Amino acid sequence: MAEDQTPPESNRVAAEKERAQAEDLREKADRGRDTAEEQRVTAESARIGAEQFRELAEQARAFREEAREELERIRGEREQLRQAAEAARQAAEEARHATIAAVAATADALSANLAQMQFLEEARTTLRALGLTKGEMQ
Repeated sequence: MAEDQTPPESNRVAAEKERAQAEDLREKADRGRDTAEEQRVTAESARIGAEQFRELAEQARAFREEAREELERIRGEREQLRQAAEAARQAAEEARHATIAAVAATADALSANLAQMQFLEEARTTLRALGLTKGEMQ
Protein backbone atom coordinates (compact mmCIF):
# COMPACT_ATOMS: atom_id res chain seq x y z
CA MET A 1 0.00 0.00 0.00
CA ALA A 2 2.90 2.31 0.61
CA GLU A 3 3.80 1.79 -3.04
CA ASP A 4 0.45 3.27 -4.03
CA GLN A 5 1.26 6.52 -2.30
CA THR A 6 2.97 9.44 -3.86
CA PRO A 7 6.20 10.74 -2.38
CA PRO A 8 4.60 13.73 -0.65
CA GLU A 9 1.93 11.45 0.71
CA SER A 10 4.52 8.96 1.99
CA ASN A 11 6.45 11.84 3.54
CA ARG A 12 3.27 12.94 5.27
CA VAL A 13 2.60 9.40 6.53
CA ALA A 14 6.23 9.05 7.72
CA ALA A 15 6.02 12.45 9.39
CA GLU A 16 2.75 11.43 11.04
CA LYS A 17 4.36 8.21 12.32
CA GLU A 18 7.34 10.15 13.63
CA ARG A 19 5.00 12.71 15.23
CA ALA A 20 3.10 9.86 16.93
CA GLN A 21 6.39 8.35 18.09
CA ALA A 22 7.52 11.75 19.36
CA GLU A 23 4.19 12.15 21.16
CA ASP A 24 4.65 8.70 22.74
CA LEU A 25 8.20 9.66 23.79
CA ARG A 26 6.92 12.97 25.20
CA GLU A 27 4.20 11.15 27.18
CA LYS A 28 6.80 8.66 28.39
CA ALA A 29 9.08 11.53 29.42
CA ASP A 30 6.13 13.22 31.18
CA ARG A 31 5.40 10.01 33.06
CA GLY A 32 9.09 9.77 33.98
CA ARG A 33 9.05 13.40 35.20
CA ASP A 34 5.84 12.71 37.15
CA THR A 35 7.40 9.60 38.69
CA ALA A 36 10.56 11.54 39.52
CA GLU A 37 8.46 14.33 41.07
CA GLU A 38 6.49 11.79 43.11
CA GLN A 39 9.76 10.22 44.26
CA ARG A 40 11.12 13.69 45.13
CA VAL A 41 7.95 14.49 47.12
CA THR A 42 8.15 11.10 48.85
CA ALA A 43 11.83 11.64 49.64
CA GLU A 44 11.10 15.14 50.98
CA SER A 45 8.27 13.74 53.10
CA ALA A 46 10.59 11.02 54.39
CA ARG A 47 13.25 13.65 55.15
CA ILE A 48 10.72 15.76 57.06
CA GLY A 49 9.52 12.66 58.93
CA ALA A 50 13.11 11.72 59.78
CA GLU A 51 13.78 15.27 61.02
CA GLN A 52 10.65 15.17 63.18
CA PHE A 53 11.70 11.77 64.52
CA ARG A 54 15.17 13.13 65.29
CA GLU A 55 13.64 16.09 67.14
CA LEU A 56 11.35 13.78 69.10
CA ALA A 57 14.28 11.51 69.92
CA GLU A 58 16.24 14.55 71.14
CA GLN A 59 13.30 15.66 73.28
CA ALA A 60 12.98 12.14 74.70
CA ARG A 61 16.70 12.10 75.49
CA ALA A 62 16.43 15.47 77.25
CA PHE A 63 13.36 14.26 79.15
CA ARG A 64 15.18 11.06 80.16
CA GLU A 65 18.13 13.11 81.38
CA GLU A 66 15.85 15.40 83.41
CA ALA A 67 14.04 12.39 84.87
CA ARG A 68 17.37 10.76 85.74
CA GLU A 69 18.56 13.93 87.47
CA GLU A 70 15.26 14.21 89.37
CA LEU A 71 15.49 10.56 90.39
CA GLU A 72 19.06 11.10 91.60
CA ARG A 73 17.94 14.15 93.60
CA ILE A 74 15.10 12.15 95.16
CA ARG A 75 17.50 9.33 96.01
CA GLY A 76 19.79 11.85 97.72
CA GLU A 77 16.88 13.28 99.71
CA ARG A 78 15.77 9.78 100.67
CA GLU A 79 19.29 8.98 101.88
CA GLN A 80 19.35 12.19 103.95
CA LEU A 81 15.96 11.28 105.43
CA ARG A 82 17.21 7.78 106.21
CA GLN A 83 20.25 9.22 107.97
CA ALA A 84 18.07 11.67 109.91
CA ALA A 85 15.74 8.82 110.90
CA GLU A 86 18.72 6.75 112.05
CA ALA A 87 20.03 9.69 114.10
CA ALA A 88 16.55 10.17 115.61
CA ARG A 89 16.37 6.44 116.41
CA GLN A 90 19.76 6.58 118.13
CA ALA A 91 18.72 9.69 120.08
CA ALA A 92 15.51 7.96 121.14
CA GLU A 93 17.48 4.90 122.23
CA GLU A 94 19.84 7.09 124.26
CA ALA A 95 16.85 8.91 125.78
CA ARG A 96 15.28 5.55 126.66
CA HIS A 97 18.50 4.47 128.40
CA ALA A 98 18.66 7.83 130.22
CA THR A 99 15.03 7.43 131.32
CA ILE A 100 15.74 3.91 132.57
CA ALA A 101 18.78 5.22 134.48
CA ALA A 102 16.71 8.08 135.94
CA VAL A 103 13.94 5.69 137.01
CA ALA A 104 16.55 3.39 138.58
CA ALA A 105 18.15 6.32 140.43
CA THR A 106 14.72 7.45 141.63
CA ALA A 107 13.94 3.91 142.79
CA ASP A 108 17.27 3.78 144.65
CA ALA A 109 16.59 7.14 146.28
CA LEU A 110 13.07 6.06 147.27
CA SER A 111 14.45 2.79 148.62
CA ALA A 112 17.06 4.66 150.68
CA ASN A 113 14.42 7.07 151.98
CA LEU A 114 12.16 4.17 152.86
CA ALA A 115 15.01 2.39 154.68
CA GLN A 116 15.82 5.58 156.58
CA MET A 117 12.16 6.09 157.50
CA GLN A 118 11.91 2.46 158.61
CA PHE A 119 15.06 2.86 160.71
CA LEU A 120 13.71 6.04 162.32
CA GLU A 121 10.36 4.38 162.98
CA GLU A 122 12.06 1.39 164.59
CA ALA A 123 14.22 3.72 166.68
CA ARG A 124 11.16 5.64 167.84
CA THR A 125 9.37 2.39 168.67
CA THR A 126 12.41 1.20 170.62
CA LEU A 127 12.63 4.47 172.49
CA ARG A 128 8.94 4.30 173.40
CA ALA A 129 9.40 0.78 174.55
CA LEU A 130 12.22 1.89 176.75
CA GLY A 131 10.02 4.67 178.02
CA LEU A 132 12.23 7.55 177.08
CA THR A 133 10.69 10.84 176.21
CA LYS A 134 12.08 13.63 174.09
CA GLY A 135 13.31 15.53 177.07
CA GLU A 136 15.17 12.59 178.47
CA MET A 137 17.00 11.90 175.27
CA GLN A 138 18.63 15.30 175.23
